[in-house]
Amino acid sequence: MKTESRTLAFSAFMALLIGCVGIAATLASNSQAILLDGLFNLIYFSVALVTIKVSKLASHPDSEAYPFGYNYFESLVNLCKGLLILGVSVFSLVDAVSALLTGGREISAGLAVLYALFATVACSVTAWVMHRSQRHVHSPLVSADKLNWVVNSIISAAILTAFCMVMLFEQLGWSTVVPYVDSVLVIAVVILCLGVPVRMASQALKELLNKTPDEAIAKPVRQAVARGLADIDTVEVRVRMVRPGRLLYIIVHVVLPDASDISVTTQDALRARVDDEVRRYYSPVVCDVMFTGDTRWAAPSCGLLIEKST
Repeated sequence: MKTESRTLAFSAFMALLIGCVGIAATLASNSQAILLDGLFNLIYFSVALVTIKVSKLASHPDSEAYPFGYNYFESLVNLCKGLLILGVSVFSLVDAVSALLTGGREISAGLAVLYALFATVACSVTAWVMHRSQRHVHSPLVSADKLNWVVNSIISAAILTAFCMVMLFEQLGWSTVVPYVDSVLVIAVVILCLGVPVRMASQALKELLNKTPDEAIAKPVRQAVARGLADIDTVEVRVRMVRPGRLLYIIVHVVLPDASDISVTTQDALRARVDDEVRRYYSPVVCDVMFTGDTRWAAPSCGLLIEKST
């Protein structure tokens, strides 16, 4: 798929399909592991509808109501995704531990195997489609969705493996073990995959709090700014950057020597050069380059009034 909206719509449809099948299979099999998978997908579907709307907003320019654009909505959506997945995982973990301590849970293994096989294939195909779409679509929303489907594929494959073991245990006559398999499976899957929603939510929260991007992005951007300003003498160059969603926003304060006499035309040419250098490494980007002769305008500030030096 070559557009972001189509890719996200496909992801939402698959989440709804697997979620509905999962809930139906839960009623027939009494498996809490399948219920976890079904709830996971239905919740993700509800968030996916918001994601599609946000993906359209992210391509819009800033407005009077949102003077810094709409890209923070991407980080907000990814934070909600991470927290929702984390909430469902914790709920399932508590329920599984409770069932384990009270004698386990009887399940219909044959139907559970059929559902797990369907879910594994469906999740794997969706993850592959998400991966292929990234050749044409560079979006943090699609990246987060791909990560979700990879995790979902692992969960479904684990469920399939466990239910095949249940059928094997029943054939071997190990009836005392069978009621505990479902609960143990839920606990194992949640523990193994818990880091994914935590990392997703943590990254989105850092973006919302305007934390500087990782050095893998920040370092080459600083080097690009330095190359763009290499032809002029400077007292100080301070580069600040944040990355809400897909947009990299850079503010560059250039402190010039007292004797410097750079015209507005030259300043605009330097801005264009810095912008071109940065875009070699990252896009989309908004790059504001400001020139001053006073270091106080480039110094870190908490927004309080700065006393003029005498």
